[in-house]
Amino acid sequence: MADLDQALAEIKRGTDEILLESDLVEKLKEGRPLRIKLGADPTAPDIHLGHTVILNKMRTFQELGHEVIFLIGDFTGMVGDPSGKNSTRPPLTLEQVAANAETYKEQVYKILDPAKTRIEFNSSWLEPLGAAGMIRLASQQTVARMMERDDFKKRYASGQSIAIHEFMYPLLQGYDSVALESDVELGGTDQKFNLLMGRELQKTEGQKPQTVIMMPLLEGLDGVKKMSKSANNYIGVSEPAGEMFGKIMSISDDLMWRYFELLSFRPLAEIEQFKADVAAGTNPRDVKIALAKEIIARFHDQAAAEAAHQEFINRFQKGAVPTNIQEMDIEVGDGLAIANVLKQAGLVASTSDAMRMIKQGAAKIDGVKVEDTKQVMNAGLTAVFQVGKRKFAKITLV
Repeated sequence: MADLDQALAEIKRGTDEILLESDLVEKLKEGRPLRIKLGADPTAPDIHLGHTVILNKMRTFQELGHEVIFLIGDFTGMVGDPSGKNSTRPPLTLEQVAANAETYKEQVYKILDPAKTRIEFNSSWLEPLGAAGMIRLASQQTVARMMERDDFKKRYASGQSIAIHEFMYPLLQGYDSVALESDVELGGTDQKFNLLMGRELQKTEGQKPQTVIMMPLLEGLDGVKKMSKSANNYIGVSEPAGEMFGKIMSISDDLMWRYFELLSFRPLAEIEQFKADVAAGTNPRDVKIALAKEIIARFHDQAAAEAAHQEFINRFQKGAVPTNIQEMDIEVGDGLAIANVLKQAGLVASTSDAMRMIKQGAAKIDGVKVEDTKQVMNAGLTAVFQVGKRKFAKITLV
């Protein structure tokens, strides 16, 4: 086991909240491998970088010598997690869950060591519960307790329906912790109610309650909304290396540090040195390249990372980006639509012209096509904006 202080520092890196940290310290002092649980419902076939924030923390525990359990919620996936939803989520079929579960296993092994990862499916203990077991489980909590959940509370207040089976979801997730006798459970900040339910049920069953470690939700490429497919601001772990490189290079310089904190495996001291270098005059783009290459090497390999970097360089050279392009600052306030940025930069005659050029694939940021006409640009980015083959501007968003 690693030195306690060093191990605790690595565990706490990038976390949002630990409940209770004192419990975690006591468990670490026991000197035994802890059982670390992360549950994921296979509701979609693809994993993006936002999902890997928690997987990275699992890897940290793995490297510290603990037992990592990746729990695939094949049973709960058919119920549907109501967390953060403003309506009842349609449950998946058994076939959909099974297909998605297979892709999950393949993708998580790009981060976790397969030889040190225990894969479990919660149907193995939830199905045998049967009707009597489910009733007993439901009897351990009250409707009033369930209504403390923020999303349930809001839906009830606004007159939106809440299905009875949705109340069961937190109980089922909590029972997973009982079945696995987990010492630590990881999850996003939107999972707090469910994670704490695991502690409560473990106490009821006479087990030592698990420590809950919540990780923040990673902002997407826009730097505002959490990374998700629905917001079209994501980087998929199975995307081609060139696409991943271009997307990472498109994030703002400020957001880059957030990605380093939550996605990079580099020592904290090295990241702090990067920050000092940038403050001393190093171009943030050089540091961003290092981040892009690290992430691509993880999900592809080092050769793919180097090739993606060269492709990125060639795209600028062959695209004949002028060396003496105009430079300017544009104020974006709390966020400005890309069409307005292009208009203020003088690269288009109007916002409607900008939207037309975007739809035609003629608008680019640092050589990467702008895909969304409604994309919002935020302060902190310095990049080359291009419209067509001849109009360029180096813009700093402030």
